[in-house]
Amino acid sequence: MTYEVDITATPQCFDVDLNTLRQAVIQALRIESVAGSVLSFTLVDNETIHAVNRSYLHHDFPTDVISFQLDWRHPKRRSPGDGAKDRAAGAHVEGEIMVSVEYAGSEAARLGWELQSELTLYAVHGMLHVCGYDDLEIVEQQIMRARETFILEQLGIPRIPRDPDIVIRSAESPQEILE
Repeated sequence: MTYEVDITATPQCFDVDLNTLRQAVIQALRIESVAGSVLSFTLVDNETIHAVNRSYLHHDFPTDVISFQLDWRHPKRRSPGDGAKDRAAGAHVEGEIMVSVEYAGSEAARLGWELQSELTLYAVHGMLHVCGYDDLEIVEQQIMRARETFILEQLGIPRIPRDPDIVIRSAESPQEILE
């Protein structure tokens, strides 16, 4: 397994441990059984991610993370959406992920959580998008949240629920959510 994970940050992101974040993403790729990756993460401020969100997704607001899947190859499947179980196992993925440190900082403060943990959640979320997960439909959102929770648990980071009406549980495989 070969994982290329590059993380760059704008100057205002000095409080972030980039090596720890990179190692968390590599571990998450291993947990997902991804065969290989080329991922580029850029840590930015709200103004920058807002401009990208507006230009590429036509959403006029800052957001936490934006992912661009550049390539997804799997020796046995034709598309990243084939089946819920082991979605990225054996796949080679490439993508660009932009994360707002400013957004993460305000969310971490609001929730009483560490900035590094919030950024790790965003990085894992973006990586899962590149690996073929989506969160536009309720069932897909549940699968993605379960994978995030499982990965964070494996990294030793307890997941803080965002919405008290949504129960987030860990799932070792996406199929567990559907059962």
